[in-house]
Amino acid sequence: MLDKLNIVKQRFDEVSDLIIQPDIIADQKRYVQLNKEYKDLKVLSDKRDEYIELTNNIEEAEEIIADGSDAEMLEMAKMQLDEAKSALPKLEDEIKFLLIPKDPEDAKDVVMEIRAGTGGDEASIFAGDLFRMYTKYCESKGWRTNVIDLSDGTSGGYKEIHFEVSGEDVYGTLKFEAGVHRVQRVPQTETQGRVHTSAATVMVIPEAEEFDVQIDPKDVRIDYFCSSGPGGQSVNTTYSAVRLTHVPTGLVAQCQDEKSQHKNKDKAFKVLRARLYDMELAKKQAEDAAKRNSQVSSGDRSAKIRTYNYPQGRVTDHRIGLTLYDLQNIMNGDIQKIIDELMLVENTEKLKEASEIF
Repeated sequence: MLDKLNIVKQRFDEVSDLIIQPDIIADQKRYVQLNKEYKDLKVLSDKRDEYIELTNNIEEAEEIIADGSDAEMLEMAKMQLDEAKSALPKLEDEIKFLLIPKDPEDAKDVVMEIRAGTGGDEASIFAGDLFRMYTKYCESKGWRTNVIDLSDGTSGGYKEIHFEVSGEDVYGTLKFEAGVHRVQRVPQTETQGRVHTSAATVMVIPEAEEFDVQIDPKDVRIDYFCSSGPGGQSVNTTYSAVRLTHVPTGLVAQCQDEKSQHKNKDKAFKVLRARLYDMELAKKQAEDAAKRNSQVSSGDRSAKIRTYNYPQGRVTDHRIGLTLYDLQNIMNGDIQKIIDELMLVENTEKLKEASEIF
């Protein structure tokens, strides 16, 4: 393990020198990439220092015990040896996980889409509840959210809403939210007090840079129209809203959130790039999932992943069989405990896969 850590330290020293070079600082794309690599390598470099200190403590304690001439020193050495030996396995597991190559997608910002599914007006209201849950969660993480496009529900909520989330390791965290979310509760329109089941679909798409996806302008049909509000009335009389259709795939992206046609067009292209990138990513994830039979990253966007049961105050994640009786806090954005459990399962699978490396 120390050999691998020494290679990491060598690369860390190289990157430390590179990020202060004027030509690197002038190249923003290269600088951002190296800065991210520097942060990741620094964590491993610090763990290397901890590992060396622990193994040195073990060697030192064993030498004192072997000598055995001073009773007081002998007692201290035994304590030092016990502490170091009990800490070493945990540290080794942490290092093993950190040495597993990270998915480059995890660091990306995302475009999220929430669509009302079965359940009519109640499904739209639930889509609105999910949007509120995610915006509150993002707020707690210090991430920025920005609505791209939305279609209001007739009785509240949204038929669909698209929004960006930007911050640190956004996709690596929110990717677990993709799938079908079910709600079981008594709708506001229900007069008999019966519990109904409705659903909404959540998509989490990593944002693609221009160098990730090349779009031929000839393949895109651009339509301009007036922005509309609730009930379909026109919000303004200028053709500021933009709809893009990628002819080869039939994918559509639109934006009417900004007053400027130019800004709406830029946002719509960002969504279109992300969707094209997501198509390729979905194929790759499905292949990876088939190889390792993963519970979490199944790649199946239509899978029912979670149920929110209001009468029982219960939230169940079906992928890992996790049930929490804390629905009110979860709907107020406290979803980190669910994500932590999903991450734990995925990380355990990754460690199993990488075990032969070590």
